[in-house]
Amino acid sequence: MNMIRLSLRMLLRDWRAGELYILTLALVIAVSSVATVSFFSDRVQKALVLESNQLLGGDLLVTSDSPVPPSYAEHAKQIGLRTTHLVRFPSMVSFGDNSLLTSIKAVAPGYPLRGELKLANPPTEENIAQSIRIAQGIPKPGTVWVDEKVVNALKVTLGDKIEVGAAEMTVMSMVESEPDHSVGFVSMNPRLLMNEKDLAITQLIQPGSRINYQLLVAGDETQVREFRHWVKDRLSPGERIVSIQEARPEIRSALDRAGKFLNLAALASVVVAAAAIALAIRRFIQRHLDGCAVMRCLGATESDLLRLYSYYFIMLGLAASLLGCIFAVLTQEFLSYWLEELIGVTLPLPSTLPAIQGMLTGMVLLLGFALPPLLNLRQVPALRVIRRDLELANMHSLAGYGFGIVILSILFIWKAGSFKLGIMIMLGFLLAVIFFGLFGWLLIRLFLLTHPPGSSPWSYGLANIRRRAIPSLVQATALGLGLMALLTLTLTRNDLLQDWQARLPENAPNRFLVNVQPDQQERLMVFFDEHAIPRPKVFPMVRGRLLEINDRAVNLEDYPDPRAKQLINREFNLSWTDTLQPDNEIVAGHWWSEEVIPSEHELSMEEGFAETLGLKLGDRLSFYTGGGDFSATITSLRKVDWDTFQVNFFAVVRPGLLDNYPASYVTSFYLPPDKIQIMQELTRIFPNFLIIDVASVIERVQNMIGQVTHAIEFVFLFTLLAGFAVMYAAIASTQDERIYEAAIFRTLGARKQQLARAWAVEFAVLGALAGFFAAAGASVLGYLIGKYALHITYSPSPWIWVIGVLVSIISVTAFGVIGTRTTLSQPPLQVLRK
Repeated sequence: MNMIRLSLRMLLRDWRAGELYILTLALVIAVSSVATVSFFSDRVQKALVLESNQLLGGDLLVTSDSPVPPSYAEHAKQIGLRTTHLVRFPSMVSFGDNSLLTSIKAVAPGYPLRGELKLANPPTEENIAQSIRIAQGIPKPGTVWVDEKVVNALKVTLGDKIEVGAAEMTVMSMVESEPDHSVGFVSMNPRLLMNEKDLAITQLIQPGSRINYQLLVAGDETQVREFRHWVKDRLSPGERIVSIQEARPEIRSALDRAGKFLNLAALASVVVAAAAIALAIRRFIQRHLDGCAVMRCLGATESDLLRLYSYYFIMLGLAASLLGCIFAVLTQEFLSYWLEELIGVTLPLPSTLPAIQGMLTGMVLLLGFALPPLLNLRQVPALRVIRRDLELANMHSLAGYGFGIVILSILFIWKAGSFKLGIMIMLGFLLAVIFFGLFGWLLIRLFLLTHPPGSSPWSYGLANIRRRAIPSLVQATALGLGLMALLTLTLTRNDLLQDWQARLPENAPNRFLVNVQPDQQERLMVFFDEHAIPRPKVFPMVRGRLLEINDRAVNLEDYPDPRAKQLINREFNLSWTDTLQPDNEIVAGHWWSEEVIPSEHELSMEEGFAETLGLKLGDRLSFYTGGGDFSATITSLRKVDWDTFQVNFFAVVRPGLLDNYPASYVTSFYLPPDKIQIMQELTRIFPNFLIIDVASVIERVQNMIGQVTHAIEFVFLFTLLAGFAVMYAAIASTQDERIYEAAIFRTLGARKQQLARAWAVEFAVLGALAGFFAAAGASVLGYLIGKYALHITYSPSPWIWVIGVLVSIISVTAFGVIGTRTTLSQPPLQVLRK
C-alpha cells in the first residue's frame, strides 16, 4: 500500500479516536503564538518606522551637492513611490537696516511626505499664547514662511516684505515646526521656507554656493527598499542616502531597542511552545508503541515505520501550522484594532513573511522534537504484543530532546533578528536545560534515599516521583523552561522596560545652546537662575578638520562608504574633559587618570565613529583648527548612550591639549512647556546663540517606548496561552499511567481522596522544582539580556523567587488536580480489562 495514503488513513483514524487532540492543540497554539507575535511585531515595527520617518519628512532621503538626477525621481514614481524635492542653502535676508544669516529651504508641492508642517500666529500683547495650525500645502509664489528667530531678529510682522537675494517676498506665516528640522541637527540657523518657483528670481544659486539638493520618497516598505537598492548602485560622489536610523543616532537606538524587546517577546513564545510540543510528542510516542509492535509482527521493517510516521507528522504539521496561521491572522487583527484604539496609532497591514515564518516554525518545532523519538518508535520489539512490560531504551529520546534544543537554538537566532541576541538567549536556555537536568536529577536521587514512613499523601507523592524519575525530570524541566520564559516576559519585562524608560526621563534635555562664548558663561548661568532653571553643564568645543591619519594625508577616495566621506569632508567638534560622562562607557583602551602616565596627546573616540572611518587604538590623528595644527593618539574607544540626549562628542581629548585654541561652548537643558516664552528673551539677550529644539525628537522617542510597552503587554497574552498548553501537555503526558495506577490502587482498597491528595503532593513538588528552575533562569537571563543585548542596567528582584515558586506550585497543582479528576472516575475493572 502507498505509504502516504496509509499515513493519511492513520492520521484520520487517530484524529477521530481523539489521539491527536493534545498534540494538535499544542502545535496550533505554538504556531498561532509565534505567528501572532510575528504579525503583530511586523505591524508595530512598521508603525514605529513610519512614525519615526515623520521626523525625516519621508521614508528615504537622497541628498546631493548638485541637482539630483531626474532619473531618480522618475524611477521612484515608476515603482509607485510618492516623491518631492527641496533645496537647502544659507543666505542673508534683510528687512530695513536689519540683516540675518538664514537657512533657506525651497520646497516643491507635496512637501512633507511624512509628518506635519505646523504654522503659528506670533504672540501679541492681547494673546500671549500661540495658536498652532497644520499647514495646507507650501508657500505660494512670492511669499515666505519664517520661524520665530527671523521674526525676533528682523522685527518683522506678517505682511511685511523682506529681501531674499534679489527678490522682495511677503512674510505670510510663522513656522512652528517642520518634520525634518531636527534630523541630524540640519538647518539650525533661523529658517525660511519658500516656493521652489521663486528660486530663479532670488538669484541666490550661483557657482560655488553651499547648496544641498534633496529628493524625498515615501510609500510601501517593499518599494522603498527596492528604490534604495536601485539608487545605491548609481550614487555619484557627493550623493548619499539617508534614512531616519542614519539621520539621528537617538532614533536609531530607540528603534533598535524596540525591535529587540519585541523579538524577546517572540522568543518567549517559541520557548513555551517548544516545551508544550516536546511533552505532547512524548505522550504520542508512548500511546503508539503497541500499534508499532503489531505492525512489526505483520512484517513492517524499521525503515517502513520511519517513513510511515515521517509522512504522518509532515501532514499533521502542515495542517496544524496552517490552522495556527489562520487563527493568528484573525487574532492579530483584533489585537491590532484594540491597540489602535488604545494609543491612537493606525497600524499598517502586515506582510506575508510572518505567515511563512509561522509555517516554518511549526514544521521545524514538530519535526525537530518528533523525528528523533521515531528512532525509538521504529525499534519497538514485536514481542511487546504479548509482553506489555517491555520498554524502550531512552537513548534516542534523550538524543531527540537534544536535537530539538538544537533546532530551537537555530530558531532563536532567526527570530532574534540579531546574531548576538540570538546566541545569548540560545546559550542561556542551553545552560538552563543542563542546569535544570543536573539539579533535578540530584534532587530525584535525594528522593530515592528518603523513605518517609507511613502511608501519607506525602509518602505516595514522593514515591510517584521516584518511580517516574525520568518523566518527572522531563516534566519539571519543560515546565521550568516555560515558566522561565513567562517570568522573563512578566516580572523581568517590567524591570527592563522601567530601566529603558528611566534612561529617557521626562526632564531629558530638549534644548541645545551652541556658540556660547567664554565671557557669556556667567551671564548665561545668571539667566538660568533668574528663571528657576537648574544650571546645566557647559562643554568646550573647538572646530577642527581631520588632515592626517598615522602621518598619511586623508583622501576621500580611500573611503567608499558615503557616510565616511561625509565625516571626512566636514569639520569635527572636538572637546576635552577630565572625567568620563555617565552616559559614556570605555569599551577599549583606557581613560586618562592619575594612575596612568599623563600625556597631553591622548584622544578618546566614539566606537561607531571610529568603525565608520576604520580607526583603531594607537592611530595618530592630525587636525587643523583656527589656532593651528595639533596631533593626538587614540587611547580609548567609547560607547555613547545617545538615548540621554545629553551633549556628547565623537572625539574628546585630554585637558590641556587645546587650551590655546579658540573655543566656544555648548550646553543642553530641559525647558518646561510652561516656560517656553523665555526663549524669546534668551534670543534677545544672546543673539549669537544657536538654539536647537529637539523636543519633537524626544517626544517621538518617548511615544515609541510607550507603544512598545503596550505591544509587549498584548503579546504576553499569547505567551501565557502557550504556558497553559505546557501545563496541559505535562499533565496529559502521564495520564495513561495515572489511569492504570488509579485502577490498581482502587482495586487494592485505596479511596479517590487518598489518590487525589497523593497526586496533589506530586504536582506540588514538581511545581516547586519547576518554579525554582524558572526563577533562577529568569534572573540570570534578564541580567544577561539587559547588560549585553539591550545595554541597560538590570538588577534581579528577590520577589521573582517568591512569586515564581509560589505561582508555579499553585498553578501546577491546580492544573494537575483538575486535569486528573476524570482519571479517578473511570471504573477499575474497565481499565484493567482494557
